[in-house]
Amino acid sequence: MNILCLGGAGRICREAVLDLVEHSSFSRITVADYNEEEGRKVAASMNDPRVDFVRVNVHDHEATVDLMRGFDIVMDGTTITLNGLTTACIAEAGCHGINLNGFGEEDPFHERFVRSGRVCVPGFGMTPGVTQMMAMHATAGMERVDEVRVSHGSFRPIAFSRSITETTTYEYDPQLPGRVVYEDGEFIQVPPFARPREIELPAPYGPTVQYIIPHAETRTLAKALAPKGVRLIEVRGTWPQMNMRLVRALYEYGFLRNDKIRVNGAEVGILDCIGEYLYHAPEGRETELYGYALHVEVTGMEQGRAVCRTLTHTHPASDGSIPGWEGLRAYTRSVGIPMAVAAELIAQGRLLEPARSGVLTPEEAFDPGTVFRALEKRGIRVHERVEAVPGTGMAG
Repeated sequence: MNILCLGGAGRICREAVLDLVEHSSFSRITVADYNEEEGRKVAASMNDPRVDFVRVNVHDHEATVDLMRGFDIVMDGTTITLNGLTTACIAEAGCHGINLNGFGEEDPFHERFVRSGRVCVPGFGMTPGVTQMMAMHATAGMERVDEVRVSHGSFRPIAFSRSITETTTYEYDPQLPGRVVYEDGEFIQVPPFARPREIELPAPYGPTVQYIIPHAETRTLAKALAPKGVRLIEVRGTWPQMNMRLVRALYEYGFLRNDKIRVNGAEVGILDCIGEYLYHAPEGRETELYGYALHVEVTGMEQGRAVCRTLTHTHPASDGSIPGWEGLRAYTRSVGIPMAVAAELIAQGRLLEPARSGVLTPEEAFDPGTVFRALEKRGIRVHERVEAVPGTGMAG
């Protein structure tokens, strides 16, 4: 089996490539990126004869499709704004596909993947991705699911790459239609910084105030848990507090609208200017605490009793005590490794329904236990706590 790692020179996708080198059975692992210099560095750093590099420009549809036809699966580490272009190429080339974002750009290509007998799983990193696995594990034994609250802390600089800056501004765009909660059968649009809630993340992160964000889990879990009568799904997130203070100020002053201004005779978006500044400034490229933290809380009825199941996750420390997880790599590995795990499962045909094809949500694609066991081999562990809902009399 051959895999094309699109955007493989990026800080996150290169960690997925490394995981494929260390753990997968692919016979060819190709790093594909527009940045040839960086891409060749990544391929050489793997020190593995299976790894090579090819330059690609996904805006050249025909050339990209021709390139992809030599591969069984495309692991797509490109940015949100490119996922429509990349998925169109993957579908036409007749490859399996997986990406990190899952914002819905893939859905129009469902029938094409069905016709080719291939699958595309959008949005499989830490969140979305592992979060859906945690929610499905928590609800597996419930006869009825009442509320699902997905939360995460993403502890990384605000602008260590341009794609990460794009993600930050995208999620808090005031006009974004996808910032919704699921409540009593309806998707309800909410503004940025809606529904603040304090979430107790595992050490070393601790309590954080989080807000509703536009993530795929709201819609995918609503579909997956509809047979169990789920009434409420909320997805929240946070970045380091310094980042959150900045984004809040940018929102309150209207910068997130990205209004056009003229600078030295050229018209530019004000937010684009800020993003470019942050990309080059130490304040945009550094933070005190690095890593990722997930928190999924589910309430419902289990064997006739009202229970609350809370799942969290931990990974090796970013303080330098664990080689390979130092500083920013505690974040980038946390995101990249799950995508690599999922790519390997697709290649091995280890899907919940191996004969199924098309665009599949993570819930439709993978068994949570299989994913958890693979992550545990990499030092990423899922923890679970079960408690009685107050007043029900169940022992914790």
